[in-house]
Amino acid sequence: MKDFINIEQERIIYKDKYFFIINDGFPVNPGHLLIISNNVRTDYFDLSDEEKLALPIAIQNAKEIILSNHKPDGFNIGMNCGEFAGQTVFHFHCHLIPRYKGDMENPRGGVRHVIPSKGSY
Repeated sequence: MKDFINIEQERIIYKDKYFFIINDGFPVNPGHLLIISNNVRTDYFDLSDEEKLALPIAIQNAKEIILSNHKPDGFNIGMNCGEFAGQTVFHFHCHLIPRYKGDMENPRGGVRHVIPSKGSY
């Protein structure tokens, strides 16, 4: 999949002027959502100024969707920008991952664990 343009409409659980939200197809935890730009943008840095200003609202809406079905103890918000940052679909998407007490032995360091030896400090 190169982008999310041809995604099945029934997978879309929220849509506004700039973004739509779906359940992640390979969820890290229950409730993991993707916030995806309506227009194909490579990554966060390719979003228009208007899209960047609207993104926090879409993230908040995603959080409310998660909270309507789950009771997480925290969240990770993540965007992979570029192949060497782990991006595999080059159409902007932001992960909102609910975190639950006990979902990993020691969550300290959070997103710093993208490079395992750098996560603990």
